[in-house]
Amino acid sequence: MTSALDTGLVLRTRHAGSAPLGVIPQQRGTAPTDAPQVDVPEVSAVDAAWADFKSTGSRAAREHLILHYAPLVAAVAGRVGMRLPSTVEQADLVSYGMFGLIDAIEKYETDRAVKFESYASSRIRGAIIDELRAMDWVPRSVRTKARSVDRAYAELEATLHRAPTEAEVARHLEISVGELRATFSQLSTVNIAALDELLGGGEDRQAGVCLVDTLGDERTQDPAGSLDAAETKYLLARAIEQLGDRERMVVVLYYYEGMTLAEIGRVLGVTESRISQMHTAAMLRLRTRLVEAEQG
Repeated sequence: MTSALDTGLVLRTRHAGSAPLGVIPQQRGTAPTDAPQVDVPEVSAVDAAWADFKSTGSRAAREHLILHYAPLVAAVAGRVGMRLPSTVEQADLVSYGMFGLIDAIEKYETDRAVKFESYASSRIRGAIIDELRAMDWVPRSVRTKARSVDRAYAELEATLHRAPTEAEVARHLEISVGELRATFSQLSTVNIAALDELLGGGEDRQAGVCLVDTLGDERTQDPAGSLDAAETKYLLARAIEQLGDRERMVVVLYYYEGMTLAEIGRVLGVTESRISQMHTAAMLRLRTRLVEAEQG
């Protein structure tokens, strides 16, 4: 009689290598789960582009690298633009930086232990600064003087707790007052502003208020001032008409003909002191008439 132990032994012997009844068998040739896994390194598209460009100089690989690292140019241009005036366009900085990126791609050596992002960032920043300096009409020596003067003012204000004088600034810079004033003359052309630059922020910027809108033209008459002058002239003419004949004659000869009080006295046949009294009385009456006209 066969025991249960013998039956299990027979089943194990007969079906060696197969799963027991009711269990899904494993596929043949499948490696055990505890077998060591071998990682096969994957070559990225960027690495492949680098290898292709450095070995063959492929234009397609070069364009692929430029497009891949283009966001790096925008990031570097944004950091540089934070310290520049608003008149400098961000798009111009990105355009300058693209030349630095292309130069970095062509000169980068993949076998060095330097990340391309670190190498290219310095090249991009240098290309932007070089282009800005080439467009600047102010010599670098003047820019250096400007920074020295600004630093001197800041240090003296922090020490003296007030605005320093020219003599104190000149002494701090170890130059004469005349040399400092000559420096100020050179620095007067350093800072400029665009007439079409929007001023302020918020509502002013939304309304499009530019610097040129805030500048007055001295050659153009002020409409309000012209109206006030015309009205005053009309009121003054009416007030003069209400004066007596001799007082009106004194006012006309003195203010319109440019005659002196002595000359008017000889014309009217009276003394200069009498002409002065008539002039004073005429001014009082004119002032009274104008005040009444404004109040009315």
